[in-house]
Amino acid sequence: MILDSETKAVELPEDHGNELRLWLRLLTCTTLIEGEVRSRLRERFDVTLPRFDLMAQLDKAPDGMTLSDVSKRMMVSNGNVTGLVERLVESGHLDRRTSETDRRVQVIRLTKTGRAEFRKMAAEHETWIADIFSDLGPKDVRELMRLLAKTKASARKSRRGGLSRTPRFAFYFLRSSGAEHDRFVSGRR
Repeated sequence: MILDSETKAVELPEDHGNELRLWLRLLTCTTLIEGEVRSRLRERFDVTLPRFDLMAQLDKAPDGMTLSDVSKRMMVSNGNVTGLVERLVESGHLDRRTSETDRRVQVIRLTKTGRAEFRKMAAEHETWIADIFSDLGPKDVRELMRLLAKTKASARKSRRGGLSRTPRFAFYFLRSSGAEHDRFVSGRR
C-alpha cells in the first residue's frame, strides 16, 4: 500500500510539527481533488485540465484576452499558454487575431463552438465539485472558507518575492462557485 505524505506524517507525529501536517493535509486534499477532476475531464470530454482552465478564463471575456493576460491569470508562462492556444485553435475552439492597437500582440477568444462545449464541461464540473464536497454541510463550507482565507492571508504575508505557483485547479474551483466566481472574474476579490 502506497502512503501519501500526510499519512506518513500522522504515523510519525513526533517528526512533524502541526504546521507541516496542516500543509500536507492541504496538499493531499488538493492532489486528490485535482486528480479526480483531471480524470473526469479526460474520460468525459477528452480534454486536459489546462485546456479547461484556459477556456474558463476566456468564457468570461467575450471580446477575448491577450496571451499575456491569460498567462497572468493562469499563473503560467507565456510559452505554456502558447502551446495550449495552438491546440485549441487547431480544434476550432479558439479564434486568434492580431490586436488592433498593437500588431505584436495576439488576442484570443472562444469560438461559438468552443464556448458551447466549454459551458457543457463547466456545468458537469460544477456537479463534480458539489459531489466531491457533498459530505460538508453549509456551515462546514463557510468555516473552511473562513479558515482558508486566513491561511491565504498568512501565506501572502510570509511570501518572499515573485508570484506563488498555486495549482490552476484551485483558481478554477474558486471561480466556479457562484458569487465568488463573479468577484474573481471581474477582479473584485
